[in-house]
Amino acid sequence: MSAFIQSEFSDGVLSIYLNRPEKYNAFVREMALAFQEELNRAEADASIRAVYISGRGKAFCSGQDLAEAIDPNGPELTRIVSEHYNPIIIKMRQCMKPIVVAVNGVAAGAGANIALAGDVVVAARSATFIQAFSKIGLIPDSGGTYTLPRLIGFGKASALMMLGDKVSADEAERMGMVYKVFEDAEFAEASYNIAKTLAQMPTKGLALTKKALNKSASNDLITQLKLEDELQTQAGNTYDYKEGVMAFLEKRAPKFIGK
Repeated sequence: MSAFIQSEFSDGVLSIYLNRPEKYNAFVREMALAFQEELNRAEADASIRAVYISGRGKAFCSGQDLAEAIDPNGPELTRIVSEHYNPIIIKMRQCMKPIVVAVNGVAAGAGANIALAGDVVVAARSATFIQAFSKIGLIPDSGGTYTLPRLIGFGKASALMMLGDKVSADEAERMGMVYKVFEDAEFAEASYNIAKTLAQMPTKGLALTKKALNKSASNDLITQLKLEDELQTQAGNTYDYKEGVMAFLEKRAPKFIGK
């Protein structure tokens, strides 16, 4: 495990922290690959019921460390995108565990788009988002051109990507970029509690919900209805569905196990 990524496990939650605070958690290759390893762990370990991602220090993630990007001995830009960021986004979206992304500070460039790939994205009041790519002549990567227009609309996304405007946490919440904003003093506890809550829920059903949402962007209505039918049948055959119904009828708290 790289020192650039820290992880903790408790309450069924794998917490992953980006840990280059002196560089505003900018990614280098070692960090990106270590992050991928933790996402692989989250998917493979049945005891992990939810994932919590945040940053150490003042920033969530300032994107790519540009010193590495221009280093003649470092990975070329095409490798940075194809081997670092694309796998991170794919792993986040294909991970059948709910992922909470807690944006504790600035989220810029790839950092902003990694944040938006989460299932539940929350922000501290002081956090900001910026599609910084246009400032250096690049295009948004890390799934940004796919995710952001679907969250806030084509026109707004286009403007933010071309102008590179800084978006406050409150603005991000108003436009639908993030789910909730918490005051800085309560942010760490409040955001972690979301992941803790998800870990106690019927996570097999949440995984099927995520699968349906992933397909919804490309399916037409009839195809999506058929998929809902298929996935609802799978959900109806789970232990957690039966437990949830019995708990409701017996007026008690359910005990979900993710199966």
